[in-house]
Amino acid sequence: MGEQSDQLRFAVLIDGDNAQASLLPQILAEVSKVGLITIKRIYGDWTTTNMNSWKNSLHKHAIQPIQQFRYTIGKNSTDSAMIIDAMDLLHSNDVGGFCIVASDSDYTRLATRIREEGLFVIGVGEKKTPEAFTNACNQFIYCENLVVTKEMTKKSEKQEKSDAPDPLNLLLEGFNLAAKEEEWIHLSALGSVLRQLDPAFDPRTYGHQQLQSLIKKYPGTFTLKRDNSRKPPVVYVALATP
Repeated sequence: MGEQSDQLRFAVLIDGDNAQASLLPQILAEVSKVGLITIKRIYGDWTTTNMNSWKNSLHKHAIQPIQQFRYTIGKNSTDSAMIIDAMDLLHSNDVGGFCIVASDSDYTRLATRIREEGLFVIGVGEKKTPEAFTNACNQFIYCENLVVTKEMTKKSEKQEKSDAPDPLNLLLEGFNLAAKEEEWIHLSALGSVLRQLDPAFDPRTYGHQQLQSLIKKYPGTFTLKRDNSRKPPVVYVALATP
């Protein structure tokens, strides 16, 4: 009970109109890495067929469905209901963080408002998500990085995705900000700074499961060392000497 009480409590709010039901287990697992999920809600018009894909997941993952009728054809009223609920939860002080599952720019101001209160915001959406929303979150996770297929599991971690830009400049900028005048820094500290620079930063975007394996791709730029005397072991990173 003591450990659970120390964890950051999260509310997971899902826009069922523009999220993938098949990725729900992976989404919940990602949020669980950061804190304890205490509220799980999904919004949509459950009288329509496009919500059928979610129905099998509701009981399995104990998610509360919220009905929101479409009063006007072509207009999505789901975002309004979700935003209202989020603000109610924000002022109830029952949670310390939010996970907003959507690819819609309409949630940009919501994420910004939550962060203004000092709460942690995780966004989950497709790569088409507008940059304004991704940058409004503390951390943004692309759905494409959560897809697990047979082809992806056969790939080597060092095999870079062809459509991903080279992250070296971002890694260097992050290291310089984190290191200041230190030669060696915790790898976890570098990861935190990288997410501050780019909330959507994720090693999986570049074909690597972990930041450590991504760093190893640049042996001429970075060097790593592992301190096994610590429990758990700690990994440090520094700039490679010429």
